[in-house]
Amino acid sequence: MYKSVKQSQMEERILKLLSDKPKTAAELLFSDVELQAMQEYANIVSIKRLGYNDHGPVHMRKATYNAIRMFYLLQEAGIKMNLEAENVGTANDSLIGVLFASLLHDLGMSIAREQHEYLSITLALPFIDRILEQIYAPDENMLKTAVRSIAVEGIFGHMANRKIHSLEAGLVLIGDGSDMEKGRARIPSMLSQTPKVGDIHRTSSSAIQKVKISKGEEKPINITVEMSASVGYFQIEEVFFPKINISPIKPYIELYAGVVDREMLRYL
Repeated sequence: MYKSVKQSQMEERILKLLSDKPKTAAELLFSDVELQAMQEYANIVSIKRLGYNDHGPVHMRKATYNAIRMFYLLQEAGIKMNLEAENVGTANDSLIGVLFASLLHDLGMSIAREQHEYLSITLALPFIDRILEQIYAPDENMLKTAVRSIAVEGIFGHMANRKIHSLEAGLVLIGDGSDMEKGRARIPSMLSQTPKVGDIHRTSSSAIQKVKISKGEEKPINITVEMSASVGYFQIEEVFFPKINISPIKPYIELYAGVVDREMLRYL
């Protein structure tokens, strides 16, 4: 199974963050030939047919990596995920749900853009169910149901156009939104130089140099977005901030953005 250097590097970074059942779940997903093909084809449709940016294996792994890092920052701050707070599962169970949703959220792009989150759920469930049966005991039906539900909610809500309620799904939403550095729009920009409506999305994302996720000073999570030009503010204010605004983890985020070597603007 061929994997790009970027994809392999992202998988290594993700696995270094994980242990126990979440690591096993990630390894099973990373080794699935059918899933690899589906993610690669989603990227082909997204970029070549529809003219969108990266929605393939690398993007889904970057979104996953971002969500996992924020998961640990919340955990370090003593904030319990919903499955643990509701006495249904542990932090690891929540992490598996976040992992499933983040790694599978854009499978529907292999079919269409419109309502691709619904398509993604349909395509993702066989992978989710197969792995749940491998990592949980036969009688752990409540846990399997809960983790599956968290994963589905994360996929369902990643476009920020529907209300989600769990912290787990909120992490998936922001993990996805945080993957907006210029490299994600590089291939579509190379393939099409003809001006068209909507180019502001491509231009603004090309201005994003770096998205840094770290421990906050006042809140558990700090997200700092560095850009090369002020057009990048469109990406923050029209794309990223609305996602944070609807996410259940909004109260735990500090958001800064600005042009490199200028004063950072604080949004949250």
